[in-house]
Amino acid sequence: MKILFTGGGTGGHFYPIIAIAAALRERVKERKILSPELFYMAPGKYNPRALFDNNLQFVAVPAGKVRRYFSLLNITDAVKTAIGCLTALVRMYSIYPDVVFGKGGYVSFPAMFAAKVLRIPVVIHESDSHPGKVNMWAGKFAKKIALSYPEAAIYFKHADRVAYTGNPIRPEIAQPLSNGAHEYLNLENGLPVVLILGGSQGSETINNVIIEALPDLLNRYQIIHQTGRKNIESIKMTSSVVLKAHPYGYRYHPMDYLNELTLRMAAGVADVVVTRAGSTIFEIAAWGIPSIIIPLPQSISHDQTENAFAYSKTGAAAVIEENNLTNHILIEEIDRINNTPAIKNAMKAHAKGFSRLDSASIIADAILDIALEHEK
Repeated sequence: MKILFTGGGTGGHFYPIIAIAAALRERVKERKILSPELFYMAPGKYNPRALFDNNLQFVAVPAGKVRRYFSLLNITDAVKTAIGCLTALVRMYSIYPDVVFGKGGYVSFPAMFAAKVLRIPVVIHESDSHPGKVNMWAGKFAKKIALSYPEAAIYFKHADRVAYTGNPIRPEIAQPLSNGAHEYLNLENGLPVVLILGGSQGSETINNVIIEALPDLLNRYQIIHQTGRKNIESIKMTSSVVLKAHPYGYRYHPMDYLNELTLRMAAGVADVVVTRAGSTIFEIAAWGIPSIIIPLPQSISHDQTENAFAYSKTGAAAVIEENNLTNHILIEEIDRINNTPAIKNAMKAHAKGFSRLDSASIIADAILDIALEHEK
């Protein structure tokens, strides 16, 4: 049995693939099936160690990005995509997997195209409440369509193929760690913690608002702030000036990136999370932490705005749109959640209710069922 995964370019596409690959290993043991060969087709490895640890063989295929605005790069990327489609056809034919799993995004298009031409069964997963173009197209011939948000179902015509599974999360990320977290992160006991997650790249807008809010916030909170690697030095310099005479400046903990252990420790002690509206939403839901979502503006990403409001409808989060974001509004929202136990507890419960920790296993079973049928 051979299974090929495609998607990537961002952690939101890549790490669910890793979660499903890990779930596949467990499901084949439980179902007493021979372990399948796993392949990952994309322009780049994204995280080579994760591929190695999960026995995913990398298959390099170029892919071009389609931009919503005019750019000469659209021309060169169209050529890149055409080359990618031809390359994917040749390499997929040589592998001839029993099923292809697509995570969406432009990176997955060449592999989806090759699977369609070669009549290989396809399973797709859509992370957003409004599906992307590749998944909208692939949904027309996919055997199964898995969704992170139930709202996305209306965009797919074949209702019998659609299932609300939630978003696959790596098991090691899903479980927060509180034991020893205060010592590990150099935090005070008994003081609320606000966790700021701007993603691996960070968010300049959120970073600037947090810096403005620090003098007030640090009087009653300690802040763990993921700034993004490219922003850490400037944030450290600016915050040192802003907090020079502040009696509680030591309560601010800027970090360029949170590895798995640090992230789980931070999740174990956080009272409120401030974040963008990417795949982090599903991790926060699994942790059961109230959150304030600041989506990217619609002009940049309509997905994030729709995701933020879809999640907030559950009662698990508050949304502040970027054009309304100020340090005073953010402070008021943090205080409102943290200082009102009824609101805070309700948000925790709604977050847990939204979370689907069995998502990777459900998708893994669907992939195996289709692969076994294709083998016959």
